[in-house]
Amino acid sequence: MPNDDTKRRTVRSFVRRAGRLTGSQKRALDDLASVYLVDYSANRLSFPEIFGRDAPVVLEIGFGNGETLVEQAEQNLERNFVGIEVHEPGVGHCLLKAEATGIENLRIIMHDAVEVLANQVSPASLHRINLYFPDPWPKKRHHKRRIVQDAFVELVADRLHDGGTLNIATDWANYAEHIDEVLARSACFTCVERRVHDGEAPLDRPQTKFERRGLRKGHRIWDWCFEKRPTSI
Repeated sequence: MPNDDTKRRTVRSFVRRAGRLTGSQKRALDDLASVYLVDYSANRLSFPEIFGRDAPVVLEIGFGNGETLVEQAEQNLERNFVGIEVHEPGVGHCLLKAEATGIENLRIIMHDAVEVLANQVSPASLHRINLYFPDPWPKKRHHKRRIVQDAFVELVADRLHDGGTLNIATDWANYAEHIDEVLARSACFTCVERRVHDGEAPLDRPQTKFERRGLRKGHRIWDWCFEKRPTSI
């Protein structure tokens, strides 16, 4: 059963955009779903079961077109990767990239990331969570829609094992201030690295499409790595 937090949650951090699928993206969604897609449900996932092996799990929230997600999975074959995205054309594009590389260590869930974390992901089951260039919701009246909030940080911490990391990147200065403030309030995480750069020094990740777009606009880039503190006994 979904927990009470997700039942009460009405403010979402994303808007489902109506995008047109290309023929190849539609073919990928039709033909590759059985290989890479995992249906959303309110039941806990067994990562060893869906991957056919037991390995550290990296989860990426809002992977866009999936190119950097596939690149990371291809470069880290010893890890299992789970990508969450609601935009159907982006999922189709990611599937095409995954098929072209032949990787087997990737699964995709096409659903709201907060609901997936709350209802499908078991506590202490993740090695790392990546949140790269989430929607900044720049207007003040929309700040409540930002995914990085106190409740989200608490949920993420519960799903990471001790020593696991939350890696975040943004190109919006105001959102960077917000992230600093929210994570500073958390008793669950320690900031082990924070970088501000102009695209030349991404923190343990490939450069993304949204990052390149921000750089063209003259934005700076903020990168963080937050490590989960040991759980008190």
